[in-house]
Amino acid sequence: MLMTCKMLLTAIASSALALGAAGKVDAQTGSASGPPISLAVDATDTDHAIFTVHETIPATPGPLTLLYPQWEAASHAPTVPIQALAGLVATADGRRIAWRRDPRKVHAFHLAIPPGATSVTLDFQILSDADTLREAQVNVQWQRLLLYPAGSDVARIQVAARLTLPKGMHAYGALRRAGEDAGAIRFAPVALERLVDAPVWGAKVSRIIPLTPGAAQPITVALLADDPADLAPADAAAGPLRALIVQAGKIFGAPPFTRYDMLVSLTDRLGTGGVEHREEGENDLPANYLREPGKQLNSVDLIAHEYVHAWNGRYRIPADLLAPDYNTPVSDSLLWVYEGQTEFWGRVLAARAGLRDRQQTLDRLALDAALVATRKGRAWKSLADSVNDPVYMAGHHVDWRDWTRREDYYAEGVLLWLDVDARLRELTRGARGLDAFAADFFHVDAPGAPARAYDLEAVCAALARVAPADWHGFLARHLDSHETQDAMAGLARAGWRLVFTPEATDTFRQNETDDGARDYSFSVGLKVDEGGRVRAVSWEGPAFLAGLAPGGRITRVDGLPYSAAALEHAVANTVTTPLDLVVDDGTRSRTVRLAYRGGARYPHLERIPDRADRLDALLTGR
Repeated sequence: MLMTCKMLLTAIASSALALGAAGKVDAQTGSASGPPISLAVDATDTDHAIFTVHETIPATPGPLTLLYPQWEAASHAPTVPIQALAGLVATADGRRIAWRRDPRKVHAFHLAIPPGATSVTLDFQILSDADTLREAQVNVQWQRLLLYPAGSDVARIQVAARLTLPKGMHAYGALRRAGEDAGAIRFAPVALERLVDAPVWGAKVSRIIPLTPGAAQPITVALLADDPADLAPADAAAGPLRALIVQAGKIFGAPPFTRYDMLVSLTDRLGTGGVEHREEGENDLPANYLREPGKQLNSVDLIAHEYVHAWNGRYRIPADLLAPDYNTPVSDSLLWVYEGQTEFWGRVLAARAGLRDRQQTLDRLALDAALVATRKGRAWKSLADSVNDPVYMAGHHVDWRDWTRREDYYAEGVLLWLDVDARLRELTRGARGLDAFAADFFHVDAPGAPARAYDLEAVCAALARVAPADWHGFLARHLDSHETQDAMAGLARAGWRLVFTPEATDTFRQNETDDGARDYSFSVGLKVDEGGRVRAVSWEGPAFLAGLAPGGRITRVDGLPYSAAALEHAVANTVTTPLDLVVDDGTRSRTVRLAYRGGARYPHLERIPDRADRLDALLTGR
């Protein structure tokens, strides 16, 4: 029977207190010694891409507030899509009870547990999408598939999860299995914090390869594909990954995990990207990643990036990213360490493990440097402010990326930490670099050791132990400066400089393919897809000054019908011939002339004469 209106209002009033007491363990539930939450997830409805959830939460009579997670650790933002939760029904002792959503905090649901009840049972659906839940592969993100009691520390709440996958599908991930019942996988009870950090992937076409047979902390790679042909060269992938593991061990030392699974989804449905976890890494890579390794110059360090996160981000965690639950806001002030340094190590490890050769590494760094050097947005927005981007930009499209500086802590983070490494080598006469910092800062006493928080003081102190200097001031020049020369200082300190030439590198061309657009950002200030659609316009560049904006379509180039080849030829000829474009923005068609006479310009790195090559020492590990 439904609770009365009076009972529900009383529950809301009492539960509001629990909702505001983040971090305090509710006496009703959340105890590590009490019975665990029972969570059963059915992921078999691939036709509709719908997860069906049956959850039982221990509780005592009285008011109870349940929370649907809001903040996700890997996105550093409130990105859990609550609009996907539907069909919520709550029962206690077999009788339906009412719930009411908090009108101010819509991820919170207030209930009143009736006398004599020891638990509340929830039934609901998560309306997913065809990329997350489909016949070939399933991605089970636990934080999107449950509710939990407010006022409870997620490190203390225990959860016993069950998962039913489509027939013929194998499950992969770091969660320890406890058995199987009626086709459902049972996982050993773990803290909610641990569960959320260990998503499960399912696939019908897969291959698992042990990378460290016999090791105390085993590492495996699970290759998941839509097409069996994409797994044919799987054995060839093992050698470079083993080299990556060896090189990471030389930098960071002992691993922070008891086991680690590299989960690699080979499909063209998801794009390229990854998600970090303490004992596993999610890596979405193109379907042809193994079949055509020569076409992966821009994604080859993704697995390295997510692997490094086991140390940087999951073992050592910025203090202001820590919260007692998934609904308490956090701060991203140190993402230039969390993500920026991880991106840096991804570049370095790809070079040391042979995933990229020396020239390919230089070309990748040239692309990083070009993005940093041409960021007009630096005039108003510092790198220190860029770290706040996930909180308000996640899930929103941004057209003027070079002006808004969206997530510049990745590419600019690479150059920042390159400068740190070069400065350490400068101060120690080449004896020590950022490797020495990493060995100290990310030192692990024992596999599976508790996570350790850090702040800016800890970073500066660790750098000073390698080489005493004013590291606060050094880092502030990168974080707070509005001057391009400060952002680019590391490249020069390493003995290199950015130049532009008329020839594009293979890395640059592959980056265009990955973006789905020809990139003239460093010449006329445009990105244009094969159909002539303007994908991006550089702020205050020639195209901008001519009145172009993203979304318009180029129909003619110097009097000829638009084609990618015609535009490329015309840009190259701007040294002698003005560039005229006919552009249709949907409301009008007009002819514009771009005031540009520089020809084609593509980024490269070149040595600075008479400067020590500190980049070579970094990339080779000497």
